[in-house]
Formats: sequence, structure tokens, C-alpha cells
Amino acid sequence: METQLTIPEQVIVAENVHKWYGQFHVLRGVSMNVNRGEVVVVMGPSGSGKSTFIRTFNALEEYQQGKITIDGIELSHDLRNIETIRREVGMVFQQFNLFPHLTVIDNVTLASRRVLRMPRADAEHRGRQLLEDIGLGSKADTYPDRLSGGQQQRAAIVRAIATDPDVLLLDEITSSLDPELVGEVLDLVRHLKSSGTTIVMATHEMAFARDVADRVVFLDAGVVAEQGTAAQMFGDPRVARTREFLTRFLD
Repeated sequence: METQLTIPEQVIVAENVHKWYGQFHVLRGVSMNVNRGEVVVVMGPSGSGKSTFIRTFNALEEYQQGKITIDGIELSHDLRNIETIRREVGMVFQQFNLFPHLTVIDNVTLASRRVLRMPRADAEHRGRQLLEDIGLGSKADTYPDRLSGGQQQRAAIVRAIATDPDVLLLDEITSSLDPELVGEVLDLVRHLKSSGTTIVMATHEMAFARDVADRVVFLDAGVVAEQGTAAQMFGDPRVARTREFLTRFLD
């Protein structure tokens, strides 16, 4: 019998994406595919465009040329497409962006109730279970200012996954945390990877990226300088600029 090859399902397809801020050409023809269940890390020096690129995937940043599709839906100026894609894509930011006047459980369930029209009881049941799973069950009725930075960021991740998005975007989620709090957030990302969540992540946590990423994309000055598997990128980078960048993080 012939063995049939399984072709990975592409969830994100970005083709020749260009983005300008005025005269500054921040993304200069970036292309990248993300398969379902993959963890793809986008890395690069500050100003390379990695956060901007990730934020184009749910229309938080508008791009001027190229094409992006999420689950087969083209990200265009059509508001209906944007709204559909935003229901499929969860986003976690550098700053936690929790609403300070809402409790943790209300933050976590807000999108489920307002966007998905889930009954409050159902949304709260799921939200409390998710918080329990990551050790924040006892904090559900607490306000964000009573949580540590690591707890706030974990709550923000739970908020992002509460709607069962197809893709989770993580934009430098540990950059605002004290070093001793970084581990608890990255442990949650490891858990999400093990559960099959599709993740695109911009990060400077190179040791974590080496251990968790399926593929790595290195952006430099708005272009993809190199991309490949984590083993290849960290073990045998082919481009001098990639080697130079990684040397600063991995001794």
C-alpha cells in the first residue's frame, strides 16, 4: 500500500506584506505561513517589525500591500471579514490590558458574553475552570491591581483563549515582567503548545523559543532574513546576521 502524505493545514498565509509608517517602510515584503497546531516564533532586534507584523494578523495594524488570509478568510478592508477574523484570533499584549474596573472573571468572560453571546453562567463556568487550570481559581473575583504582574499576564492569556480562538498571537508577553515572574507565564505557553494551540509569538526569550518553537522566523529591518525549524535556526543558522543576533542571547 502507498503511504499517503498528510499536508499540513495552513491557518495563516501572509504573502509579500508591506507596511509603512509615513515614510518609514517597516515591513518590506514579508511572507510567512503558519500551520495548524504549530508554534512559530518571530524574532529579531528591536525595530525589526516583528510586533507590527504580528499585529497585522487581526487588523490592529493595517498593511498597504500584500495579502493575509486567516482560516481562508482574506484580511481586507471589509469590516465583516475583520470581525470574523478577530473572533478566530486571540491576542495577548506586552502590557496586560486588563480592565481595572472589572474583576478577573469579568475580564476573562467579557468577549465570550459580548462577542459570542454566550450566556453569563456558561461563560463564567468556562472562565473559572480555565483560571483553576492555571492556578488562578482563587483570584477569579479579585480586581487586577491585587495580582502580581505574572498573574495579570496569565489572566490576560486566559482571556484570549476563553473564546476558543483558532490562533493565539503573543506579542512580547514577558517584556514587562520582573525576571522571577517570566517563568510562570512561559509555563502556561508550554501548556498551550501541548494542547495543540496554534501560536505565533514575538519574543526575546531565546532559550524558551529554542525549546518550544516548531519554526522560527528571523526579521531584520523589515525583511525575513532567515527562517527554518528551531533546531536549524538555533543549531546551524545560515545567515551571518542571524548568527550575530543569536550570539548575544545564547552563550
